[in-house]
Amino acid sequence: MLRNIGKYVQMLWIVFSRPEKWSVFRVRLFEEIQRIGINSIPIIGVMSLFMGGVIALQTAANMDSPLLPDYTIGYITRSSTILEFSPTIMSLILAGKVGSNVASEIGTMKTTEQIDALEIMGVNSLTYLVMPKILGAVFFFPVLIVFSMGLSLVGGWLSLIMSGLASTEIYTLGIRTDFEMGDIYYALTKGVTFAFLIVSISAFYGYYSKGGAVDVGKSATKAVVTSSIAILIANFLLTQMILL
Repeated sequence: MLRNIGKYVQMLWIVFSRPEKWSVFRVRLFEEIQRIGINSIPIIGVMSLFMGGVIALQTAANMDSPLLPDYTIGYITRSSTILEFSPTIMSLILAGKVGSNVASEIGTMKTTEQIDALEIMGVNSLTYLVMPKILGAVFFFPVLIVFSMGLSLVGGWLSLIMSGLASTEIYTLGIRTDFEMGDIYYALTKGVTFAFLIVSISAFYGYYSKGGAVDVGKSATKAVVTSSIAILIANFLLTQMILL
């Protein structure tokens, strides 16, 4: 375990070396934004829309106390979405999609000696392959999180209107009640942190893969599991540091 942590830190030190050609780096960066960020929009959209609806319906179904105002439905839906669902649950989903993709891609290049060919040509393979992925994820994950927040709130509104459990006025009143911009900053901070952990951990397991296709698959599985655990630990620590 300690050995892996040491190799991981060493890898990061090399990753953030100065790229040989900035023109090539810019092209690679936009390619990774497309792969990691833009290609993840459909799954984020579908999950956010339905999960927002589920949160709103479950909240409305459990509003038994007459002491709770009706707008509590919108308030709880907003708080659950911004503080936990969009930054954390969406990141766990992306750990499966993005993490396995990154680990498999780099692992395949490692086992087929494509990375060795880059090194022979004098290219820093870690900077060339990994840094654009990390920066692409760090830049675009906040966009995905904000997109998820908006769609979750829309999903909650649609579910309440279709079921007749609350009106638009009551729901929007709950969304606006006691809103603090600091909650958005907290969610985006978590998103940036989780993006870095997902891609860097997945790249680590892919880069140090050995063997054949089966071993690449095992590395991808380890990458998803490890990055998911890292997200949960980081989520706990960030909550302690920022909210408490």
